[in-house]
Amino acid sequence: MVGDSMDEIDIHLGRRLRRRRRLLGLTQQELAHACGVRFQQIQKYECAANRMSAARLWQLAEVLEVPVSYFYEGLTRDQRESLERDKASSSTETLASKETQDLIHAYYQLGERPRRRLLDLAKAMNGEIEA
Repeated sequence: MVGDSMDEIDIHLGRRLRRRRRLLGLTQQELAHACGVRFQQIQKYECAANRMSAARLWQLAEVLEVPVSYFYEGLTRDQRESLERDKASSSTETLASKETQDLIHAYYQLGERPRRRLLDLAKAMNGEIEA
């Protein structure tokens, strides 16, 4: 259930992004340049292969001259409520897992510099750090 509702919302956000970009006559390359990302990233957002962070949504809204709420327009109330429930449930389950607790414990056993390097590595593996 969590995956399904998240996918629906990612698809909706991607469609709204594509619609507004095209309405303004921007290419994916032009939008990417304005946001400081590669055009492939915009492609991935538009087809919901990658999720947009809150910060990226804010940035896209600024570039596309729309409020952040624009991206969510047209979602049904049920979809929004399902997303909120799923986020809360998923966060609680993730934090409560033994694997997460073990990882947090091991992380804080490291010194400050190795912790920073490990965090940077994890972000890079998740695609958050752009080369």
